[in-house]
Amino acid sequence: MTQHSMKKARHSLLAAMIAGTTALVSFLPHTAFADAPAKVASQVPGYYRMNLGDVEVTALYDGYVMLDPKILNGASAKDIQGLLARTFAASTSGMQTAVNAYLVNTGKNLILVDAGAAKCFGPTLGVIGDNIRAAGYKPEQVDTVLLTHLHGDHVCGIATADGKAAFPNATVHVSKDEAAFWLNKETAAKAPKEMQAFFKVAEDAVAPYKAAGKLKEFKSGDTLLPGIVSVPSPGHTPGHAGYLVTSGQEQLLVWGDIVHNHAVQFARPAVAIDFDTDKKQAIATRRKLFADVAKKKLWVAGAHLPFPGLGHVRAEGKGYAWVPVEYAPLAK
Repeated sequence: MTQHSMKKARHSLLAAMIAGTTALVSFLPHTAFADAPAKVASQVPGYYRMNLGDVEVTALYDGYVMLDPKILNGASAKDIQGLLARTFAASTSGMQTAVNAYLVNTGKNLILVDAGAAKCFGPTLGVIGDNIRAAGYKPEQVDTVLLTHLHGDHVCGIATADGKAAFPNATVHVSKDEAAFWLNKETAAKAPKEMQAFFKVAEDAVAPYKAAGKLKEFKSGDTLLPGIVSVPSPGHTPGHAGYLVTSGQEQLLVWGDIVHNHAVQFARPAVAIDFDTDKKQAIATRRKLFADVAKKKLWVAGAHLPFPGLGHVRAEGKGYAWVPVEYAPLAK
């Protein structure tokens, strides 16, 4: 066969194949593609797990609250809005502020640091119990509750709506200075009228544990359990305390309310918030802890940092920057 004949044969074969395919398709039924399924419209359960040496830490999401940027003070409104915009956190509805708690499993103790707001602050908060269960635990397995302070978004979650202990097998720990302020009836009676509700919230939350002899007070700096030391951090409240968890060479500081807004307060540590009992002291505490955790490269867990609120702090310019944890599977 000549080259011309071969080329002509190939063209004929190709034409036949195309014709056959076209004929076959014409006999196939016309199939309509199905619409996408309905949207699921729900988020994943609010927990995130990490290993700290031999300790398992589970961050728990309680929800969020919208705060007005005007409650931040110590910088101009323009500066604050610029910092919020830089992290795309500026919003006409306010600053979305997470509320987090932390479950620490040492192998001997199951410890909850703070317990969320329950129903004290509206419908966008109060799911700590659900997320403990979603994370594979049960509230009755918690044997120790460590409170950073007695504000409602940290303490309301330790009690049920009918005034019972939400963690029936747990002993609750709070610093002496914190208890002396919020659980003192004379101090409460002398407080401004707008503050009265804060004292009642604290008293009601600890009541079932106090009645059962399971409310314990400690001095800041005390070792509370093996590998867990309280860290004095007053200012936001009189007896505010963090907790330093150590396992092997790894350390995590659960620092409570040192930061309420990551976009502003890391860059401007001198920015306080209206909720601070002593703004000057709160700023001094924040500066000290920022410098310490940045220098030592400690893990940090923050109650109002974007969930899961775990990460590191690094020095940046005249201020600091937040470096959040990266999602990773647990090492076996």
